[in-house]
Amino acid sequence: MANRLATLVCAVSLSLTTHLAFASPTTLDRVLTQGKLTCGISTGLAGFSDADAKGQWQGLDVDYCRALAAAVLGDKNKVEYVPLTARERFNALQSGQVDVLSRNTTWTFERDTTMGLNFVGVNFYDGQGFMVTKKSAITQVSQLNNRPICVQSETTTKLNLDDYFRHHGMSYQPVVFDTAIQIARAFNAGRCVAITGDQSGLYALRLNLAKPDSAIILPEIISKEPLGPVIREGDDRWLNITRWTLAAMINAEELGITSANVDQKRKSTNPEIRRLLGVEGEIGRPLGINNDWAYQIIKQVGNYNESFQRNVGEDSPLAIPRGLNALWNAGGIMYAPPIR
Repeated sequence: MANRLATLVCAVSLSLTTHLAFASPTTLDRVLTQGKLTCGISTGLAGFSDADAKGQWQGLDVDYCRALAAAVLGDKNKVEYVPLTARERFNALQSGQVDVLSRNTTWTFERDTTMGLNFVGVNFYDGQGFMVTKKSAITQVSQLNNRPICVQSETTTKLNLDDYFRHHGMSYQPVVFDTAIQIARAFNAGRCVAITGDQSGLYALRLNLAKPDSAIILPEIISKEPLGPVIREGDDRWLNITRWTLAAMINAEELGITSANVDQKRKSTNPEIRRLLGVEGEIGRPLGINNDWAYQIIKQVGNYNESFQRNVGEDSPLAIPRGLNALWNAGGIMYAPPIR
């Protein structure tokens, strides 16, 4: 009996060893081997991921990709950007075409539980609204009953619109497109009286209109839209790295650490600051990356507020107020778990 048990244990051990030997490399392994991060972004949305006149990508979502590259590879520029439509984005992530999706994507129950996805966190709290022309004299959503509305396909936006109009006994004429640029062109051409989408996206779209000042964004919000990066399920280490990259940027703002003062802050006696910057403690080993990963993020990309202001806030053409995206101790709900 003892011999049979020993044989069984050996067989199981051999099976496990063989399985591990041929197991697929983790996302971290692949990124380190390739020496670059492959990041899925939008095809163009001002403030979040948009190419400038020199073809360089910039925006809040792009900054997250840079922060992740700085943490893992020590260089924010080691990123390959893959522009994806809303229809393409999840297939690209699930198939392994991209390592992370940082593309103004709403965290929902269905996406989190049935699509093999893990949401890293929220980098922008948003809500769905409507944009109309000033000359339309429309001031509230109820005036859109039975009117043509431009909406992006394969998004929660279309589902929210259907729910809201059905609940309020209204109807509308859908004018559906795959990209934000197509929607802006249709609105310019008068094919719809309103555009619906995340309010942040509407601020961005307004910049693409022939006459941005001719449009207004209605005050009504019809949904919650927590936007954030997404990865594939089944890779816990990569989930930890991507999650704590975002948390480091938020914690850095709360602790008053910026790209300009981060070197000086390394001399701080504050234990929280010293842990975050890797001066004391082990915050790299559990993730499988260097101990100064958070320092590299802040030094090369900045804290959350720096990224927010230059891309969508006061220092940008969008000039979106912090609102809900202010820190929890400054009137908003932006909050990150502590690094300790």
